[in-house]
Parts: sequence; C-alpha cells; structure tokens
Amino acid sequence: MESTLALHVRHIETLTPRVRKLVLGLADDAPPPAYEAGAHIELHVPGTANAGPLHRAYSLVRPSAGANALEIAVQIEENGSGGSRWVHSLQSGDTLTANPPRNLFPLQGQQQRPLLLAAGIGITPILCMALELDRQGLAHEMHYVARSRELAAYAGEVEALAGATCWFDEGDPSRGIPLPTVIGPPIAERHLHVCGPKPFIAAVLDTARQLGWPEEQLHCELFTGALAAQGDRAFEVELKDSGLTLSVAADQTILEAMESAGLDPLFDCRRGDCGICVARVLGGDADHRDICLSAREHEAGNFCICVSRARGERLVLAL
Repeated sequence: MESTLALHVRHIETLTPRVRKLVLGLADDAPPPAYEAGAHIELHVPGTANAGPLHRAYSLVRPSAGANALEIAVQIEENGSGGSRWVHSLQSGDTLTANPPRNLFPLQGQQQRPLLLAAGIGITPILCMALELDRQGLAHEMHYVARSRELAAYAGEVEALAGATCWFDEGDPSRGIPLPTVIGPPIAERHLHVCGPKPFIAAVLDTARQLGWPEEQLHCELFTGALAAQGDRAFEVELKDSGLTLSVAADQTILEAMESAGLDPLFDCRRGDCGICVARVLGGDADHRDICLSAREHEAGNFCICVSRARGERLVLAL
C-alpha cells in the first residue's frame, strides 16, 4: 500500500476572498518527495456526521527543485462535498495526512515553447509549469483568465513572468481572451496544457480541435469529473448491493452523487485514468467516458463511476 505523508500547516495566506494558500511541511521537517510540474497531492479529509472521509486532490504550485515544503491553493466551494471548507478551516500548526505527490498532468513538449492556459483556480498547476520552464531557461507562452485581478490568485506573480498575459474581462465578454488567436494553428511537437473550470477547458479544447490541433498535443487537468458533453441529462442509478437508488444531476457524476448521499466509494483520480472506482453494470445503457478501460472491459460491464454516465434514464450497478 502507498505510504502517506504526515504534514503540518506552516503558513496560510488569503490570496482572494475565496482562495487560500497553504504551505505544508513534513511533520519531521524532512524535504518533501520530488515531483514534476503538474503533480498534485491528495489530502485526507476527515469524515463528518453527514459524510465519510474524503480524499481531495490539490495541485502543487511550486516546482520540486529547491522546495522545502509543499504549496497548494484551495478555492472554497460552497456547494461542494466539504473538502474545501475543511481546508479553509485549517490553522497554522494543524496536522494532516496526504498521499505523496502524483502526476496525471505532466508538462510535455518543453523544448517547443509550450502553450499554457489557465482560468481561475486552474492557475495552480499551470503556474508550476511556467516556473519550472523558467527555472530551466525554456521559452513558453502563458495566458491567465479571470474576472478581475482582485479575484485572480497569484496575479502579481503571473504578471511578472516573461511570456505571460493576463485577461481580466470585468464581466465584459468583449474583453475576454480571443481563443482562436491565442491558440493559433498547430505547430509540430508544440503542446497545449489547460486547467480551469469545465466550460473554459471545453472551450479551449474545442477551439484547438477546430484549428486542427491533434489530440496527442492537447492536455487538460480536471479534478471534478468528466467534461460535460452536449445533451447530458439527469438519470437514476440503482446501487443493487446497497439497496439504494440515487438521482444523478446533469452536471454531477455518480461518484459525487454517492458522496452527497453519505456513501464512501473507493476512488482515486476522479478523471477516469486509474480504474480504482470501477463497478459492474447490471442494467441500463452505459456511456463510458474513462480512458483506462479497454473496449473488451467495457463490453464485460466494467464502468468508472467517477466519469461515466447513463445513456438512458436508469443504470443499475453492483455497488
């Protein structure tokens, strides 16, 4: 079993009204494990009277080289499952547990001026990539989108980076980022990395595809489930073993619905990458959206509850 990290909160800073920066040190003040830009840690969030323990992933903001602590920035989500509220309740000196750094969003194409795009709290892994490229003396292009400078975590640091542009539209769409111009036509071996809210990621990827970018040059980070697809709708999922039937909203995953019901499903990545959350389909038409299972495994009934959905009104799972 993977070992865990015993951490303590060294420093807390409020970056925006909704975003808190936390600097986490190992409990014994040892150097943190090495990691590459784009990595995250999963904090172990204690259970409450209404829900069991959770694991919540947060990107690491600073490159590993020379780091003597782990820095994350967490945006509070009032309608979330409680992880961000718990992080915002932490105080300096508090102790916590986390899984070691893991990278499902590695920086690629370092030698060919990577294109980095971030919106909102999606700045965290993208800033780490930019800082790592700067450290190595490698050129890159970075764009950061937010409603205003006051609501943009790390805005000052981004503005000081060579090759970085901030887009603060103040609610006026005409002042927003011109994605077709910023992304431009594909260049051989140039890679695009994007992180942010689902609509922003979808807009970036859709624009890049329309401009002819190949899939292997497009990379996104998404901690909150699969990108919505056109026509997504609510459905019911029957958990046969548990004797429960849950409603899954159009913008919600089965995993999120189970957590909201106070269940504690097994999962890790929340992206359909790892296969930890696989369940067996007993009934209904599955809409598979993972990238870890083969067509044969899908045909056998294997199903990732963190991203996949039902094509119809009801799905039955062996859970």
